[in-house]
Amino acid sequence: MSDWEIWAVIGALAVATAATRSSFWLVGHHITIPKRVQEMLRYAPACALAAIIAPDILLNGAGELQATLSNPKLVAGAAAAAFYVVRRNMLQTIVFGMLMFTALRLTHIL
Repeated sequence: MSDWEIWAVIGALAVATAATRSSFWLVGHHITIPKRVQEMLRYAPACALAAIIAPDILLNGAGELQATLSNPKLVAGAAAAAFYVVRRNMLQTIVFGMLMFTALRLTHIL
């Protein structure tokens, strides 16, 4: 790609982002979202987070499924999920999960 094509793509993406993000702000008071849709939208952030995290935890570098106990990301993720269920503190869960993952990688236990 040439320089002008790269800048054209960046400009187009900036316009598209601004248009989609500002659309509800500009016409939001004219549109009412049904209560059922509002309830479903509450789960969108969790679904997006799961869609980002699950492939990283379950797939190895070659894109193959690695759902065994020899996968330190999977073990650390499961331990962090259990930690969150007990403690209900997101910051502590993040720190615990990263410490667990680091310990597993450094000790090569699995």
